[in-house]
Amino acid sequence: MNGLVLASNTIGVIGGADGPTAVFVSGSPLLACLPWLAAVAVAAYLLGSLNFGILISRCFYRDDVRKHGSGNAGSTNILRTYGKKAAALTLLGDMGKGVLAVILGRALLGWAFGDAAFGLYGGYVAAIFAVLGHLWPVWFGFKGGKGVAVAAGAILASNPLVFLALAAVFFGFAFTTRIVSLSSIVVAACYPVFTALYSWYKGQPIWFVTICAGIMGGLVIWMHRSNIKRLLNGTEYKFGEKKK
Repeated sequence: MNGLVLASNTIGVIGGADGPTAVFVSGSPLLACLPWLAAVAVAAYLLGSLNFGILISRCFYRDDVRKHGSGNAGSTNILRTYGKKAAALTLLGDMGKGVLAVILGRALLGWAFGDAAFGLYGGYVAAIFAVLGHLWPVWFGFKGGKGVAVAAGAILASNPLVFLALAAVFFGFAFTTRIVSLSSIVVAACYPVFTALYSWYKGQPIWFVTICAGIMGGLVIWMHRSNIKRLLNGTEYKFGEKKK
Protein backbone atom coordinates (compact mmCIF):
# COMPACT_ATOMS: atom_id res chain seq x y z
CA MET A 1 0.00 0.00 0.00
CA ASN A 2 1.50 3.34 -1.07
CA GLY A 3 -0.82 5.74 0.67
CA LEU A 4 -4.19 6.33 2.26
CA VAL A 5 -7.18 5.87 -0.01
CA LEU A 6 -9.37 8.96 0.06
CA ALA A 7 -12.44 7.23 -1.29
CA SER A 8 -16.05 8.05 -0.54
CA ASN A 9 -18.10 5.85 1.76
CA THR A 10 -19.89 2.93 0.14
CA ILE A 11 -23.27 1.98 1.59
CA GLY A 12 -24.69 -1.49 1.00
CA VAL A 13 -27.52 -3.71 2.17
CA ILE A 14 -27.34 -7.28 3.41
CA GLY A 15 -30.61 -9.17 3.10
CA GLY A 16 -32.53 -12.11 1.75
CA ALA A 17 -35.91 -13.00 0.35
CA ASP A 18 -37.71 -11.33 3.23
CA GLY A 19 -36.04 -7.99 2.67
CA PRO A 20 -32.98 -6.15 4.04
CA THR A 21 -31.67 -7.27 7.39
CA ALA A 22 -28.61 -5.01 7.88
CA VAL A 23 -26.89 -1.97 6.46
CA PHE A 24 -23.11 -1.76 6.19
CA VAL A 25 -20.82 1.17 5.48
CA SER A 26 -17.45 0.62 3.87
CA GLY A 27 -15.48 3.83 4.07
CA SER A 28 -12.07 5.22 3.39
CA PRO A 29 -9.21 3.91 5.54
CA LEU A 30 -8.67 7.56 6.42
CA LEU A 31 -11.83 7.51 8.54
CA ALA A 32 -10.59 4.49 10.46
CA CYS A 33 -7.28 6.29 11.00
CA LEU A 34 -8.76 9.40 12.57
CA PRO A 35 -9.12 8.12 16.18
CA TRP A 36 -5.58 6.72 16.05
CA LEU A 37 -4.22 9.94 14.58
CA ALA A 38 -5.97 11.88 17.35
CA ALA A 39 -4.31 9.67 19.96
CA VAL A 40 -0.93 10.18 18.29
CA ALA A 41 -1.49 13.96 18.19
CA VAL A 42 -2.32 14.17 21.91
CA ALA A 43 0.62 11.98 22.94
CA ALA A 44 3.04 13.90 20.72
CA TYR A 45 1.80 17.26 21.99
CA LEU A 46 2.26 16.22 25.62
CA LEU A 47 5.72 14.87 24.83
CA GLY A 48 6.62 18.07 22.99
CA SER A 49 5.48 20.07 26.01
CA LEU A 50 8.42 18.68 27.99
CA ASN A 51 10.60 21.68 27.25
CA PHE A 52 14.16 20.80 28.21
CA GLY A 53 15.37 24.40 28.22
CA ILE A 54 12.90 25.23 30.98
CA LEU A 55 13.52 21.95 32.83
CA ILE A 56 17.30 22.38 32.80
CA SER A 57 17.18 26.02 33.88
CA ARG A 58 14.87 25.13 36.77
CA CYS A 59 16.54 21.92 37.89
CA PHE A 60 20.19 22.97 37.63
CA TYR A 61 20.05 26.75 38.05
CA ARG A 62 16.86 27.32 40.06
CA ASP A 63 15.92 29.80 37.37
CA ASP A 64 13.70 30.21 34.32
CA VAL A 65 15.57 30.85 31.08
CA ARG A 66 12.51 32.69 29.73
CA LYS A 67 13.39 35.58 32.07
CA HIS A 68 16.66 36.17 30.25
CA GLY A 69 17.91 37.24 26.84
CA SER A 70 15.39 36.71 24.08
CA GLY A 71 12.86 35.14 26.47
CA ASN A 72 13.02 32.00 24.37
CA ALA A 73 13.37 28.55 25.95
CA GLY A 74 15.62 27.14 23.23
CA SER A 75 19.23 26.02 23.16
CA THR A 76 20.56 29.33 21.72
CA ASN A 77 19.22 31.37 24.65
CA ILE A 78 20.35 28.64 27.05
CA LEU A 79 23.87 28.91 25.57
CA ARG A 80 23.97 32.69 26.07
CA THR A 81 22.57 32.43 29.60
CA TYR A 82 24.10 29.29 31.14
CA GLY A 83 26.83 28.05 28.81
CA LYS A 84 27.74 25.17 26.52
CA LYS A 85 26.91 22.19 28.74
CA ALA A 86 23.38 23.38 29.45
CA ALA A 87 22.88 24.21 25.77
CA ALA A 88 24.08 20.76 24.68
CA LEU A 89 21.72 19.03 27.11
CA THR A 90 18.85 21.20 25.93
CA LEU A 91 19.58 20.49 22.29
CA LEU A 92 19.82 16.74 22.85
CA GLY A 93 16.65 16.66 24.94
CA ASP A 94 14.57 18.70 22.51
CA MET A 95 15.81 16.79 19.47
CA GLY A 96 15.30 13.51 21.31
CA LYS A 97 11.64 14.18 21.99
CA GLY A 98 11.13 14.95 18.29
CA VAL A 99 12.72 11.62 17.37
CA LEU A 100 10.66 9.76 19.99
CA ALA A 101 7.39 11.38 18.88
CA VAL A 102 7.89 10.24 15.28
CA ILE A 103 8.89 6.72 16.35
CA LEU A 104 5.78 6.44 18.54
CA GLY A 105 3.51 7.81 15.80
CA ARG A 106 4.89 5.38 13.25
CA ALA A 107 4.76 2.42 15.61
CA LEU A 108 1.19 3.06 16.75
CA LEU A 109 -0.33 3.56 13.29
CA GLY A 110 1.76 0.82 11.72
CA TRP A 111 0.75 -1.62 14.44
CA ALA A 112 -2.93 -0.63 14.40
CA PHE A 113 -3.31 -1.16 10.65
CA GLY A 114 -0.51 -3.60 9.92
CA ASP A 115 0.87 -1.40 7.14
CA ALA A 116 4.02 0.72 7.10
CA ALA A 117 2.27 3.33 4.93
CA PHE A 118 -0.01 4.22 7.82
CA GLY A 119 3.03 4.51 10.07
CA LEU A 120 4.44 7.14 7.70
CA TYR A 121 1.38 9.35 8.18
CA GLY A 122 1.36 8.77 11.92
CA GLY A 123 4.98 9.89 12.11
CA TYR A 124 4.35 13.18 10.31
CA VAL A 125 1.28 13.98 12.40
CA ALA A 126 3.31 13.26 15.54
CA ALA A 127 6.08 15.56 14.30
CA ILE A 128 3.69 18.50 13.88
CA PHE A 129 2.14 18.08 17.32
CA ALA A 130 5.50 17.61 19.03
CA VAL A 131 6.50 20.99 17.57
CA LEU A 132 3.20 22.52 18.73
CA GLY A 133 3.82 21.17 22.23
CA HIS A 134 7.29 22.70 22.26
CA LEU A 135 6.01 26.09 21.11
CA TRP A 136 3.05 26.18 23.49
CA PRO A 137 3.81 23.68 26.30
CA VAL A 138 0.84 22.81 28.47
CA TRP A 139 3.17 22.12 31.41
CA PHE A 140 4.81 25.58 31.32
CA GLY A 141 2.10 28.17 30.75
CA PHE A 142 2.02 27.74 26.94
CA LYS A 143 5.28 29.65 26.48
CA GLY A 144 8.13 27.60 25.08
CA GLY A 145 10.81 27.73 22.40
CA LYS A 146 10.86 28.34 18.66
CA GLY A 147 10.73 24.72 17.59
CA VAL A 148 13.99 24.35 15.67
CA ALA A 149 15.54 21.53 17.72
CA VAL A 150 12.38 19.44 18.11
CA ALA A 151 11.64 19.87 14.40
CA ALA A 152 15.20 18.78 13.60
CA GLY A 153 14.76 15.64 15.68
CA ALA A 154 11.43 14.88 14.00
CA ILE A 155 12.95 15.36 10.53
CA LEU A 156 15.89 13.12 11.45
CA ALA A 157 13.49 10.34 12.43
CA SER A 158 11.17 10.93 9.46
CA ASN A 159 13.72 11.27 6.68
CA PRO A 160 17.46 11.13 7.50
CA LEU A 161 18.54 12.14 3.98
CA VAL A 162 16.41 15.28 4.01
CA PHE A 163 17.80 16.00 7.50
CA LEU A 164 21.36 15.78 6.20
CA ALA A 165 20.58 18.11 3.29
CA LEU A 166 18.97 20.63 5.63
CA ALA A 167 21.88 20.35 8.07
CA ALA A 168 24.27 21.23 5.24
CA VAL A 169 22.18 24.30 4.41
CA PHE A 170 21.97 25.32 8.08
CA PHE A 171 25.69 25.10 8.78
CA GLY A 172 26.53 26.72 5.47
CA PHE A 173 24.46 29.78 6.34
CA ALA A 174 25.53 29.72 10.00
CA PHE A 175 29.25 29.75 9.17
CA THR A 176 28.96 32.42 6.49
CA THR A 177 26.54 34.79 8.24
CA ARG A 178 26.99 33.86 11.93
CA ILE A 179 23.25 34.47 12.30
CA VAL A 180 21.55 31.40 13.76
CA SER A 181 18.04 32.75 13.29
CA LEU A 182 18.57 33.37 9.57
CA SER A 183 19.93 29.85 9.16
CA SER A 184 16.88 28.43 10.93
CA ILE A 185 14.47 30.44 8.79
CA VAL A 186 16.14 29.37 5.54
CA VAL A 187 16.10 25.72 6.57
CA ALA A 188 12.44 25.95 7.59
CA ALA A 189 11.61 27.33 4.13
CA CYS A 190 13.66 24.61 2.42
CA TYR A 191 12.12 21.73 4.36
CA PRO A 192 8.87 21.30 2.37
CA VAL A 193 10.76 21.78 -0.90
CA PHE A 194 13.33 19.12 -0.06
CA THR A 195 10.58 16.79 1.18
CA ALA A 196 8.61 17.14 -2.05
CA LEU A 197 11.69 16.59 -4.20
CA TYR A 198 12.75 13.52 -2.25
CA SER A 199 9.25 12.01 -2.36
CA TRP A 200 9.01 12.65 -6.11
CA TYR A 201 12.43 11.10 -6.72
CA LYS A 202 11.55 7.99 -4.68
CA GLY A 203 8.11 7.65 -6.28
CA GLN A 204 6.39 8.07 -2.91
CA PRO A 205 3.16 9.97 -2.07
CA ILE A 206 4.01 13.67 -2.18
CA TRP A 207 1.13 15.83 -1.02
CA PHE A 208 0.53 14.68 2.55
CA VAL A 209 4.18 14.72 3.63
CA THR A 210 4.83 18.02 1.81
CA ILE A 211 1.86 19.70 3.47
CA CYS A 212 3.00 18.43 6.87
CA ALA A 213 6.53 19.69 6.18
CA GLY A 214 5.08 23.05 5.12
CA ILE A 215 3.11 23.31 8.36
CA MET A 216 6.21 22.56 10.45
CA GLY A 217 8.36 24.97 8.47
CA GLY A 218 5.68 27.64 8.66
CA LEU A 219 5.44 27.30 12.44
CA VAL A 220 9.20 27.74 12.83
CA ILE A 221 9.22 30.79 10.55
CA TRP A 222 6.25 32.31 12.41
CA MET A 223 8.06 31.91 15.73
CA HIS A 224 11.02 33.83 14.24
CA ARG A 225 8.94 36.85 13.20
CA SER A 226 10.69 39.14 15.70
CA ASN A 227 14.04 37.91 14.35
CA ILE A 228 12.87 38.70 10.81
CA LYS A 229 12.14 42.29 11.87
CA ARG A 230 15.63 42.61 13.33
CA LEU A 231 17.15 41.06 10.21
CA LEU A 232 15.38 43.65 8.07
CA ASN A 233 16.59 46.39 10.42
CA GLY A 234 20.15 45.06 10.47
CA THR A 235 20.09 44.62 14.25
CA GLU A 236 19.91 40.83 14.56
CA TYR A 237 22.41 39.17 16.87
CA LYS A 238 25.41 37.49 15.25
CA PHE A 239 26.90 34.50 16.98
CA GLY A 240 30.00 35.43 18.95
CA GLU A 241 29.40 39.16 19.13
CA LYS A 242 28.92 40.93 22.42
CA LYS A 243 25.48 42.15 23.36
CA LYS A 244 25.18 45.92 23.28
